[in-house]
Amino acid sequence: MSTKEKRIGFVGLGRMGANMARNLKDKGYLVSSVYDINQETSSSLATEIGAQPAQTLAEVTANSDIVLTVVTNDAAMEAIFFNEGDNLFIESAGTLFINCATLSPEVHVKLENAAAQVGAQTLEGCMASSITQARQGTLYLMIGGSEEVFNSVKDLLDDLSINLRFVGAAGKAAQVKALVNMVMNINTAGLAEGLGIADALGLDLNMICEIFSQTGANSRVLETDSEDMLGRDHECYFSAEHAAKDSGIAISVAEGAGIDVPLARATLSQYQKMVDAGLGDLDKSGVAELTFKGRGPGK
Repeated sequence: MSTKEKRIGFVGLGRMGANMARNLKDKGYLVSSVYDINQETSSSLATEIGAQPAQTLAEVTANSDIVLTVVTNDAAMEAIFFNEGDNLFIESAGTLFINCATLSPEVHVKLENAAAQVGAQTLEGCMASSITQARQGTLYLMIGGSEEVFNSVKDLLDDLSINLRFVGAAGKAAQVKALVNMVMNINTAGLAEGLGIADALGLDLNMICEIFSQTGANSRVLETDSEDMLGRDHECYFSAEHAAKDSGIAISVAEGAGIDVPLARATLSQYQKMVDAGLGDLDKSGVAELTFKGRGPGK
């Protein structure tokens, strides 16, 4: 059976999950059931794409052959799979769960083992892209789990992504994703400090960005975040709260490997300051609010 003939469910309909569902619907997939903790959100998307708004997690499983989950953190993942009253594993034999959130590696291993006990399967589908790419089907995906299972749904994963890489066993994709976000977050915080110093020195910031782009200071973050830092436009694509969470995951992975990561710790401290100041829902570029003179919470 082609994957396009299978019923696809979604759990977690935030910026990423909802746009992934829209993309698959546009490409001819049967998006059968959608669920979000906010029932109004699930009802609205269901109406838009012709899916059923599930009232329970078990209902999503009952009406899906493949379920994609995009939730916020380990605690949310535990809740949707292991909550005693209602969870995705209820009568889930034969169902494949593709879990796309940035989580600790241990959670993915736990999920794979638990799925096997009920006759279900899981894959990690770690994403290294943002909202626009989710909508267009141009995500970069890192896949972990069984390679055989990966190959059985590669057509679906190809339609979600511009590129994808099978990384290895369960938990391995989460390790790689933690490293990706750790380096990205360090680069973002470093750029904010560099631009903040340049601003304090009275330098032309557009000139500084052009010079950075032609030297060893260049980075992908310079392309995506510098203009927003200068203009204080922190519309959220990847939130400071998520940056703090993911930096924490990376630090935990590093500790498990016996590696000290002072830069990751300093970066976590900056993003945690944003969260504590009520700025956690700003884009990660908002870390510049901590490094430019005259900026900061309430200014």
